[in-house]
Amino acid sequence: MSVGRIIEGPECIADGSAALAVSDPRLADALDRFSPLPLRRRPDGFASLLSMIVSQQVSVASARAIWGRMQDAKLTGPRKIMWASDEDLRKAGLSRQKVRYARALADARIDFRALREAPTDEVIAVLTEVPGIGVWTAEIYAMFSLGRADVFAPGDLALQEGARMLLGLDERPKEKELRAIAEAWSPWRSVAARLLWAYYAAELRREGTM
Repeated sequence: MSVGRIIEGPECIADGSAALAVSDPRLADALDRFSPLPLRRRPDGFASLLSMIVSQQVSVASARAIWGRMQDAKLTGPRKIMWASDEDLRKAGLSRQKVRYARALADARIDFRALREAPTDEVIAVLTEVPGIGVWTAEIYAMFSLGRADVFAPGDLALQEGARMLLGLDERPKEKELRAIAEAWSPWRSVAARLLWAYYAAELRREGTM
């Protein structure tokens, strides 16, 4: 099974934006405001996924500070995580639960190279086998670390709110509903996600809440 289009640079985002603009006038209007959309690509591999675990349920500033301490202590690879004591990991800023998640990720021995060629459903299935990695984290990894063009993360609250605002919905769509809505944006769902995040952030700034 093909992995589909891989977003590698701004030209890929431009192609996706053009296709989405043709598919829905509401998206076209928003794209007029927010294009070019950000690439937001990041490296793949263990460290990238570990940083996502570190970022869960903490502020952006806290996540950056913790990750900086982990980098300084060279605690960003699977062997280093396994060899480190709980005290070392706690000193870097990980909670007890995240220490467990970090060790589970190291112990999983994921073949990250193989994931580059695996279908997205398989990527999500492999990653969500690891404690601490849910569907949202796996979808975000596929979207930004693997560059998959047709991935969406409907459990994301900002995407739900962005969709409500942009599409003029009466209520914020739940995950299942938003997943169904996003089918219309295939094969460029990850570009649509970038647009909804941009729209949501702009609305918060306009309302003075960001």
